[in-house]
Amino acid sequence: MSKISNIVNRAREAFNSGKTRPLQFRIQQLEALQRMITENQLAITAALTADLHKNEWTAYYEEVVHVVEEIETMVKKLPEWAEDELVEKTPQTQHDELFIHSEPLGVVLVIGAWNYPFNLIVQPMVGAIAAGNAVVLKPSEVSENTADLLATLIPQYLDKDLYPVIKGGVPETTEVLAERFDHIMYTGSTAVGKIVMTAAAQNLTPVTLELGGKSPCYVDKDCDLDVACRRIAWGKFMNSGQTCVAPDYILCDPSIQNQIVEKLKKSLKDFYGENAKLSRDYGRIINDRHFQRVIGLIEGQKVAHGGTWDAASRYIAPTILVDVDPQSTVMQEEIFGPVLPIVSVRSLDEAIKFINQREKPLALYVFSNNEKVIKKMIAETSSGGMAANDVITHITVSTLPFGGVGKSGLGSYHGKRSFEAFSHRRSCLLRSLGNEEANKARYPPSPAKMPRH
Repeated sequence: MSKISNIVNRAREAFNSGKTRPLQFRIQQLEALQRMITENQLAITAALTADLHKNEWTAYYEEVVHVVEEIETMVKKLPEWAEDELVEKTPQTQHDELFIHSEPLGVVLVIGAWNYPFNLIVQPMVGAIAAGNAVVLKPSEVSENTADLLATLIPQYLDKDLYPVIKGGVPETTEVLAERFDHIMYTGSTAVGKIVMTAAAQNLTPVTLELGGKSPCYVDKDCDLDVACRRIAWGKFMNSGQTCVAPDYILCDPSIQNQIVEKLKKSLKDFYGENAKLSRDYGRIINDRHFQRVIGLIEGQKVAHGGTWDAASRYIAPTILVDVDPQSTVMQEEIFGPVLPIVSVRSLDEAIKFINQREKPLALYVFSNNEKVIKKMIAETSSGGMAANDVITHITVSTLPFGGVGKSGLGSYHGKRSFEAFSHRRSCLLRSLGNEEANKARYPPSPAKMPRH
């Protein structure tokens, strides 16, 4: 038996022992996870700095704080969420007890992503632990420093059998996907999402897929462009554009394109100074392959700002493209880098048509002072989530489920939705052995005549 099979079998044996069933055990493990974060804040920052050039502030506010909030929510709400949920009775079940009982699924596999390599593996893990599962973690090998740190720290604080960390690249991921799990959660690209779903199908394992796509950002003429551009610039160029819900491209009327460019440039200067390369707040591309891919998207485009790079440090300047042809390469795939194309549309209807001709995105953004514009955008498009007059912040709210639709994903999590995603909601009916007379009509022999209503 391979090493990976051993790890998964050990996790299943630990789960089968029943030790994750008591809520007190789950809360204990969550509190240990919180302690791990508190006591190793500097080491977490150092790993994120090495992988993605994040400083202490960005590491905490982009990755760690949401995990801490998720743990606090789970610890506080778990007793309430785990209670049996009573349901309405029918005329035939007035004397019965009817409820939905949440039970753990079993052994869950969480495959993390490299762009937020701490958050996107630990936050799903929080929900899976709260629901009472064993959790096998497979961090992304691309962000190797964070993967190494997780593999070192997690066994020091949490139950070693129930929550193992498997390191490695494609061969190890392929091997672990061949094992049987009760749920698989994957965050990453649509292409790999298909591979994960295919592997899961062999064992009829349910999946949660957090994928991506080109998240549009429609800017109406009727809005405060200074504020809109500051918020868009923040969300787009955070983590050097390597964010699954970053605004991928702007749709706007050609009459305001130049104003948007100037206001974006001003925001970039305010954020990162004259030269973003010297800013401690500006990230780097994760590896050479992605660096080459992103600069390939800039080539041949009309650059209004940026468009420079340094291969040695994998730095790409914040770049704005104008007069972008919708058929160009940069508009065919998720950019996942610090490149912001602006595409001209002549009306809200044209913007909606443009969005609807493409795959459903993970997020959709609209900036407008007109509530009718916002409501129309919601009513006539589809996306995993959306925000009006801001970007990204909708995924930080624990009461809003985070997930995609269509090619941008399957299933959702965060807050209560995480607990539900990793639980089986079991329908229960409890009946007494008395009152048998009431059941007479259901037993054979059946009456010769049907009753008339």
